[in-house]
Amino acid sequence: MPKPPIVTNPLTNRGTAFTREQREALGLVGLFPPAIETLDQQEIRTYRQLSSFTEPMDKYVFLDQLHDRNETLYYRVLTDHLTELLPIIYSPTVGDAIKEWSREYRRSRAVYLSVDRIEDVRLSFENLGKGPDDVDLIVVSDAEAILGIGDWGVNGTDISVGKLAVYTAAAGIDPNRTIAVNLDCGTDNQLLLNDPTYLGNRHARVRGERYDQLVDEYLKVASEMFPHALLHFEDFGAANARRIVEANRDRYRVFNDDMQGTGAIVIAAVMAGMKVTEQTFADQRLVVFGAGTAGTGMADQIAAGMVRDGLTPEEARKRVWLIDRNGLVTDDMENLPDYQKPYARPAGEVTHWAHEHGQVGLLETVRRVEPTILIGTSAQHGAFSRPVIEAMSDGVERPIVLPLSNPTERIEAMPQDIIAWSKGKALVATGIPVQPFEYEDTLYRIGQSNNALLFPGLGLGTIISGATAVTDGMLLAAGEAVASQVDPRTLGAALLPPVEHLRASSAQVAVAVARQAEKEGVATAHHDNLIQAVQDAMWWPTYPEITETSGPGTSGETETVIAESEPMMPVIEDGASDDAEDSGSTTAKAAKGRRTDDDEASSAARSPRKH
Repeated sequence: MPKPPIVTNPLTNRGTAFTREQREALGLVGLFPPAIETLDQQEIRTYRQLSSFTEPMDKYVFLDQLHDRNETLYYRVLTDHLTELLPIIYSPTVGDAIKEWSREYRRSRAVYLSVDRIEDVRLSFENLGKGPDDVDLIVVSDAEAILGIGDWGVNGTDISVGKLAVYTAAAGIDPNRTIAVNLDCGTDNQLLLNDPTYLGNRHARVRGERYDQLVDEYLKVASEMFPHALLHFEDFGAANARRIVEANRDRYRVFNDDMQGTGAIVIAAVMAGMKVTEQTFADQRLVVFGAGTAGTGMADQIAAGMVRDGLTPEEARKRVWLIDRNGLVTDDMENLPDYQKPYARPAGEVTHWAHEHGQVGLLETVRRVEPTILIGTSAQHGAFSRPVIEAMSDGVERPIVLPLSNPTERIEAMPQDIIAWSKGKALVATGIPVQPFEYEDTLYRIGQSNNALLFPGLGLGTIISGATAVTDGMLLAAGEAVASQVDPRTLGAALLPPVEHLRASSAQVAVAVARQAEKEGVATAHHDNLIQAVQDAMWWPTYPEITETSGPGTSGETETVIAESEPMMPVIEDGASDDAEDSGSTTAKAAKGRRTDDDEASSAARSPRKH
């Protein structure tokens, strides 16, 4: 039996929370159990069901199903338990989900733009039915560099979907005013190309001019149709991530979290460390071990801080040393990426430095440079060895050491070792969660360099201010706002705040970003009370008021008007998905037969995956 649209649309469905009057008016009598529940009651039952699962992927599937049935309840659960569920809806669990995405596809939550059909870009956005004032945020990925697992083609769609979920849960970005986009440029992943269930373009990844044409068309169309939207780029490959942002940041409102967001959260850790050392950016000497897009992006942000504190750009670049797989980056190296060239050291400068296999390594660089900051983005476990940490501690009283690679088996050094080797002197933040530990009767808390501390508030601040660009000053302001939330001057204190109060933290970041946008003259919206404006703009998961209803007519259709509603993102389903059951799927077996309390007596619990 077909169900009324208000039930099948996850943006309007409220399951057992429909009142008796609403059930009568909307033709829902008999489609739900008699009890009328509040959102609070639904959340309690749903969280209890979620907690019965032990495996992260089972929890991911459960939440994914809930997202596709009742978006308000989904975000209520997520917002109330964000610390616990952040690793479930995003990294690291989403990486496992991406690997199975095509096999377990049920529902679309994104716009798919194909490199083979660039002429369809405008039509694809037009089919959403959204107007120029209806979209605040678009997250796009070409899925070439997914969370350290590489190229996953159209399977990477859930990266964009998951990033938007974090924006909403952490900063209150209205989910109905967002769009997830996948740029399908093909894939070089042989497992996908030879998988008969793969849903993306079945050819090698397209690069060069044709790729650039797709990106250019996306930027042009998205900015024309949705002129107020922030265009967020996520998990693009090293050859494109920085290039796209640098080429377009003066023309479009673009932001790359892997490059700029990661750099800004590192800025926050450095700023916190400088509270202890009582120094400025202009006093720093930086070594980055792992000089890819992310690592060099961090160098860019710290160099921008140096310039803000009085150095010239040239002076700032001279205080940065990059090390990649070929050793210390020098100007005589062939085929240097464009993003490394500004920091390449003169080859003559290191002629008399110790070389091993023709390269200047990390230990020699640390001994020669005596860096105040050491950043690791190399994914080389153990790269920050005891001699490296001891050499750094010999040259600097309170070194800032940031081993940021994840997961644990890839981190450059464990913080317990860094603290011990530095005799408690090092100021440490990591890319993985670390439990507090003791060293010489002092309890050390290690902050996690989690981009979720920064990018949601940065996005909200950009939206609130109507900023025409995401400037370096706005990124620095975001980092400073995060750093202001901790006092690391007590021995053992963390450099970064925990994520327990992420909504409040995001609001604080948003205010700082909007103020900076006004200061730089890029804001187009101005508020008498910026703090209140941010609070008013944050969407909260509550059921909207149903202001007008009419009962089912002769056709069985129901007309409904939701208070303060916006055009809704179409949800496209596989025609057989309501009754489909994938008995070969381990995640399907995990969720099989489970019901959330918004369940509208449907077969949704039998559908393991919906996108």
